[in-house]
Amino acid sequence: MTTLRLENICKSFGHLQVLRDISLEVAAGQITSITGPSGAGKTTLLQIMGTLDSPDSGRVLYDDVDVTSLDDRRLSAFRNRHIGFVFQFHQLLPEFTACENVMLPAQIGGMKRSAAQKRALELLDALGMAERAGHKPAALSGGEKQRVAVARALVNEPDIVFADEPTGSLDTRNRDEIQQLFLNLRDRFGQGFVIVTHDPELARAGERIIELRDGIIV
Repeated sequence: MTTLRLENICKSFGHLQVLRDISLEVAAGQITSITGPSGAGKTTLLQIMGTLDSPDSGRVLYDDVDVTSLDDRRLSAFRNRHIGFVFQFHQLLPEFTACENVMLPAQIGGMKRSAAQKRALELLDALGMAERAGHKPAALSGGEKQRVAVARALVNEPDIVFADEPTGSLDTRNRDEIQQLFLNLRDRFGQGFVIVTHDPELARAGERIIELRDGIIV
């Protein structure tokens, strides 16, 4: 289990300072919600925590690994092995089946196709999607697509899954199902999640809520 630590993170875009000296720690196996108004810096913070963006200053550490010091090749390998992502609009590849979409990060990481397929089918079964494994995204509902996206995020057994507005495009029923799914995964596998959300109901599902305003933790 890995602890994520941010030390004195600052980030600007041009003259606009988006994050101001952010320091925080995310414990292993914890659901952490990041909330705040639009423009507060939530998504930028999530992207820096998940190594999709780099800070102007400060450090991001996974246990003792300072990911801000890694070159692009090592950072990509670290991200593939240790981090999962779920986005608001699932980002599934339309030409691939649900199973193939889930398999993709494992195959990129060097797993043999047969092993990746076995792992993907196990995850889809655990998420109630076994009968939909051979369907392409166009044949899936919004909630089903997000379940596939969650399975894809989990396929390499990451330390932390980062979710950016994962229920933002879903109706209430599907939102509640995804919320319960995160709780079940936390309880069953000890899976850690960091969730950016405007949804107060989803935010309250976690053990910890971090509120951002004007680039600082309030």
